[in-house]
Amino acid sequence: MPFADFTIMDYLSRIVDILLVWYVIYKLIMVIRGTKAVQLLKGIFVIIIIWMFSDFLHLNTLNWIMERVIDWGFLAIIIIFQPELRRTLEQVGRGKIFLRSGINEDEERKQMVDSIAEAVNYMAKRRIGALISLERETGMGDYIETGIPLASKLTPELLINIFIPNTPLHDGAVIIQKMQIAAAACYLPLSESPFISKELGTRHRAALGISEVTDSLTIIVSEETGNVSVAQNGELHRELSKEKFHQLLTKELINDNKANPASSTRWKRRGKPKNG
Repeated sequence: MPFADFTIMDYLSRIVDILLVWYVIYKLIMVIRGTKAVQLLKGIFVIIIIWMFSDFLHLNTLNWIMERVIDWGFLAIIIIFQPELRRTLEQVGRGKIFLRSGINEDEERKQMVDSIAEAVNYMAKRRIGALISLERETGMGDYIETGIPLASKLTPELLINIFIPNTPLHDGAVIIQKMQIAAAACYLPLSESPFISKELGTRHRAALGISEVTDSLTIIVSEETGNVSVAQNGELHRELSKEKFHQLLTKELINDNKANPASSTRWKRRGKPKNG
């Protein structure tokens, strides 16, 4: 249809069409964010670039190989992305993929902060070592996969019970994702910074390590002193009082979320945190 013959309805239908396509792409990205599928997608883009490059320079053999890879790529994507595709279809079936996260998100975040603060204060008084990492913008799917999946409602009682000494899940990190306990006994990467105080144990090194490669907020309770620390952006806030700890959680998880509504709540060798 010639451009001059377009009606207002034609313009509107095309705008809606483009917006819907972008919305679906955005939702799919949200589904695979923080999983190994992100790295695989990067590999696919590299293959496409090599194919275009070989075609441009008339590298016939390389171009033929890339064409065969792309020809079979659709089947390979189905096989490789099977867990992500299954999760997406499940969310579509439940109608969750097209819904905004809860209307009462602020209230849920307040409950999450209160639950974490209550559990941490209890463990700090009794010198129960703990390591709790909260996922933010950067996905932590790879680290969640190293632990025992729980997908449980966040309650102070459950958090405390996980870290009781000599229980199967106490040795490792708990990762909180989307206001749920995603997994326990997770491996986190140890920081290799030479500036870390030698008096700090493996829990603190793991907390700093994950804060160096993600934007997570990681809480440490020392089993030797009962002190509460928080690692963020490669920095360690040590020996926080009950009040300062609650204020920090409120600022980072509630106030910052209001200031940035788009926000939601990789690499090197992994070390299993033990003593803090």
